[in-house]
Amino acid sequence: GPLSERPLLEVRLGELHTWISTCKFSPQELLGAVHRAWSSYCAKYIHVKQGGPAGISMLLAGYCLLSYGWNYQHFSKTSLGVSY
Repeated sequence: GPLSERPLLEVRLGELHTWISTCKFSPQELLGAVHRAWSSYCAKYIHVKQGGPAGISMLLAGYCLLSYGWNYQHFSKTSLGVSY
């Protein structure tokens, strides 16, 4: 379709400056774009309808990384044979 009707993700890098010049930057348009972005973010990350093993495994992996980070000084000293 016409360049002005394409979404940003379908615009090629060489066409970006032309696409930006055809956009309307009125306050109402900008507010609508922010609202759509916020709604998309909430739908994807906040209001998740389905749970599953991926969410739980990410939580456990984060906990393991945090625990290792908190105890890193202890682990590094004991692996080098240094005792305090």
